[in-house]
Amino acid sequence: MAALVTPSPRNRTKALTYLVLSALLVFTVAFLLGYVALRGSCPSCAGLRGDLLAVVSDEGTVEELPAPGPPLYWADLKEMFQKYLREESIERTIRWVSEGPHPPGSPRMDALTHRLLESFTSYRLDRAWTDTHYVGLQYPDRQNPNFLHLLDTQGGILEKLPLEDPEMYCPYSAPGNATGGLVYANYGRQEDFDALRQLGVNPQGHLVIVRVGQISYAEKVANAESAQARGVLIYPDPWDIPQDPRKLGLSQNRAVYGHVHMGTGDPYTPGFPSFNHTQFPPVLSSGLPSIPAHPISASTAARLLSKLTGLAAPRNWKGRLAEVPYHLGPGDSGTRVHLQVNNIKTSTMISNIFGCLEGRFEPDHYVIVGAQRDSLGPGAAGSGVGTALLLELARTFSTMVRNGFQLRRTLLFASWDAGDFGSIGSTEWLEGYLTMLHLKAVAYISLDNAVLGDDKFYAKTSPVLVSLIESVLKQVDSPNRSSQSLYEQVTFPDRPGTVMQPLSMDSSAYTFITFAGVPGVEFSFTEDGRLYPFLNTQDDTYENLNALLFGRLPAVARSVAEVVGQLLIKLTHDHLVPLDFACYGDALVQQITPFNLYSSELKSRGLTLQWMYSARGDYIRAAEKLRQEIYSSDERNERLNRMYNVRIMRVEFYFLSPYVSVTETPFRHILHGRGAHTLQALLEHLRLLREAPGRFNEALFRRQLALVTWTLQGAANALSGEVWDIDNNF
Repeated sequence: MAALVTPSPRNRTKALTYLVLSALLVFTVAFLLGYVALRGSCPSCAGLRGDLLAVVSDEGTVEELPAPGPPLYWADLKEMFQKYLREESIERTIRWVSEGPHPPGSPRMDALTHRLLESFTSYRLDRAWTDTHYVGLQYPDRQNPNFLHLLDTQGGILEKLPLEDPEMYCPYSAPGNATGGLVYANYGRQEDFDALRQLGVNPQGHLVIVRVGQISYAEKVANAESAQARGVLIYPDPWDIPQDPRKLGLSQNRAVYGHVHMGTGDPYTPGFPSFNHTQFPPVLSSGLPSIPAHPISASTAARLLSKLTGLAAPRNWKGRLAEVPYHLGPGDSGTRVHLQVNNIKTSTMISNIFGCLEGRFEPDHYVIVGAQRDSLGPGAAGSGVGTALLLELARTFSTMVRNGFQLRRTLLFASWDAGDFGSIGSTEWLEGYLTMLHLKAVAYISLDNAVLGDDKFYAKTSPVLVSLIESVLKQVDSPNRSSQSLYEQVTFPDRPGTVMQPLSMDSSAYTFITFAGVPGVEFSFTEDGRLYPFLNTQDDTYENLNALLFGRLPAVARSVAEVVGQLLIKLTHDHLVPLDFACYGDALVQQITPFNLYSSELKSRGLTLQWMYSARGDYIRAAEKLRQEIYSSDERNERLNRMYNVRIMRVEFYFLSPYVSVTETPFRHILHGRGAHTLQALLEHLRLLREAPGRFNEALFRRQLALVTWTLQGAANALSGEVWDIDNNF
């Protein structure tokens, strides 16, 4: 029988001491392990957040999720991405996409659509699907081809000039004929037409001939139409595009196609989507030209330009066409041309293809990466590279997710149809979901035209993404310069601290920014000072593109994939959306500073810019206030994380003017958009006070100024957060 022993008070005290010390030791070890686990994956997350095991709904309730595996740090994720990325897969896809032309609605495009959808499914993405639209496309009439004739003074045909390739045309050209003299207008920019007017050369009643480059085809035709020209011919000059086939240049007999709709999307349903053959009233986009336009080859252009007389072209207008004196025309030679365009509108079903990997914590917030799939030519650079990168990124990220990478936000892969007709696929999708995308989309990354050379790496982007892209480029090695990062050879036209230049309307990223208010970026390897000679031609083949890069096309494409991949990791992984919401403070300073030059003229009319300056100041103060809130907040509060992210990811949307119609003025961004609502339009109107006072409309200017001011003030208020937190000094 065991005896019951009662410990002495001294022994009890000693045991209690040991117990307390043991508990403290266990607590300390557990705390340190928990701290390390919760720190998150990468110090690039602004040093503020770690991986939290909760998801917050829009109502603010918190749902506990199963604990993840061991945390993956930035170095782990970068290494994992590089491990699973396959250069040979990129090469293989570029080859089969660019085996031949694949325009929208063609059998080859249908086969390509099915193959991409099957690929998304085989990659074990969470979802894969298609969106179909019925749009109006324009194709040449094969029974009644377009033609170009050289006429004598009596209207008789002197020569039937060749339009060598019937597939090379300008989609959305006005059909009909144009007859008249010919005027050389350089690149067809507004400043070129201004120079013609100053020299006393009037394009009115004549056709104009312009060079490829500098601006889009649509802008060239719009400028010619404003100058009351009757038609436009567009040719590739050897000064801009190499044309020696022995040195991988464009043939003298090749034309370069391009659409001429001054806008994006289906021009027959402007501002609203073309879903399900929905019946809309007969409406046309105001961006459709009323004059015919057509691309011609360098050899045809040389034949025409050699006929021109009149004033000699300015020195910097002279290209490199052999034996062409580059006169401006029309001169007194009596030479006339007759252009006949017989393009016809065709109702066509197009299909966008999507695949997604759902996020763990913010599945309703999307990071979108997209590429054009169609091409009127083989399209190695135009659609092959982008499609190959899209598929390889989808496969790589799916593999990473299955091996432990946890996406915080949903990653959406999009293959767009009808890109050659003006980003129709992407724009119709945006129009279909416009009321919700600004609440859901974090950023858009375009893969179009990603490899056009290998000399310089080019990034054109919304300002809120610049600092993030810079940090990524420092992590990626240049494919052609040993011991250099891409950051050391990058070109940033939109770097903060400089006057911003809008993305071209030819980029699908432009529509995301200026129409939907979603930050966007496009990347491209290019040659220094030269256009890729085969883009938008029948010579845009894998062999030509790879030969131009001396056999390094797969390696250069892989470098783009690494940039985009690391950017996607940060955008989908970081607890705080890594967008620089404060950058627009600097951008506004740069945009508004030129207004100071006109203070005396405004004062004499009783006008002031004080309120616009105050609104700019309110935005800068709101950005600083948000930064301080984030810095001092509880990094474990998932509800606050989501609130901050919602405010950050909508910054671009805040700069869309709410005072203009989406259907009439789709590009509503006051800094990057187009129209009378923009800061640039306000400044141009103000310049009339000195350049042409009689054309200055004070009532209109007051309205423009008020609407711009209130758009800026609205952006400041939105960034401030809740209504009761707004502290306007306005």
